[in-house]
Amino acid sequence: MKMPAGTTIFIGLAIGAVVVAVVGGLIVLGPPSEERARRLDERRVADLRGITRAVDLYWTRHGRLPSSLGDLGSESGVSLSARDPGTAQAYELRVLDAATYELCASFARTSADARDSAGRAQDVSEDFWSHGVGRRCFRLDAQEVPARERRQR
Repeated sequence: MKMPAGTTIFIGLAIGAVVVAVVGGLIVLGPPSEERARRLDERRVADLRGITRAVDLYWTRHGRLPSSLGDLGSESGVSLSARDPGTAQAYELRVLDAATYELCASFARTSADARDSAGRAQDVSEDFWSHGVGRRCFRLDAQEVPARERRQR
């Protein structure tokens, strides 16, 4: 059975449109591996922020910094991700002095390449958590958690 000429042209155009859409998507969004790397880096920053909140709560409760991430995990009301979502390696917490510490993680992309959920570039140059590719340590000072926030945690 022979198809009408118009049907053949329509099928050809439809296939062409699908190919153009896929190629265009890869150009605009980048390959899936880049999207995965971006999401993992976002998760790393979220994890570090959570660890910072947990350290502040520990500091408030005990008057000192925790000696390890394990100390934070045993605190009541604290739930945190202490391992890198891509490598399963533990994040690094180093106490520098009585109230100052470092949190370290390894990143796949520079934060200048970060994009928001709509795919638009974000201006993170002034962001404390901005980072380059590779291992980055953030120096932080423990902060007292206000009483109203202590009850929420």
